Amino acid sequence: MKENIPTESFEDKYEEEARVNIDLRKALELMEEAGESHKHGDIEQAIEHYKNSIAYCPTADSHTYLGWMYSMQNRLEEAIEECHQAIEVDPGFGNPYNDIGCYLLEMDEVDEAEEWFKKAKEATRYEPRHFPYMNLARVYMIQGHHGKALPELYHALQHEPGEETLRRQFADLLGMLN
Repeated sequence: MKENIPTESFEDKYEEEARVNIDLRKALELMEEAGESHKHGDIEQAIEHYKNSIAYCPTADSHTYLGWMYSMQNRLEEAIEECHQAIEVDPGFGNPYNDIGCYLLEMDEVDEAEEWFKKAKEATRYEPRHFPYMNLARVYMIQGHHGKALPELYHALQHEPGEETLRRQFADLLGMLN
């Protein structure tokens, strides 16, 4: 059963304001260019575009994605800092909470990661919604709390029922617990 968390899309967040705010419109264009640079493997160019986007109009999205680029360069402390800035700009954006949790997992700070995935689950603006559930299940598995991991995978499946890997993980864990 899906939770009744009110949701807001990227378009809901920015579309109307971007029509009247030229700086936001330019920031969103630069963010799109950054995404293209990333897609083509040019992380340095993506970083520059995200920084320029933030200079025009700081958005939680650009801070979060800039952090993601830093993480690809193994600059995890800087990635976490960008996520904290994203949360300051828009506390309802779930990606930076989930990303902080992922970066903490990479740093073997499993217990600290748990709280960030829980916060991501409550965010009003987050796609793909199943990620924090999967990641929280991962935390519980690492901690040896397999029974706590199962409902997290179940909720992830509720959000993304067609995800075959997730279905397999759920079935494997269920089999292990029986």
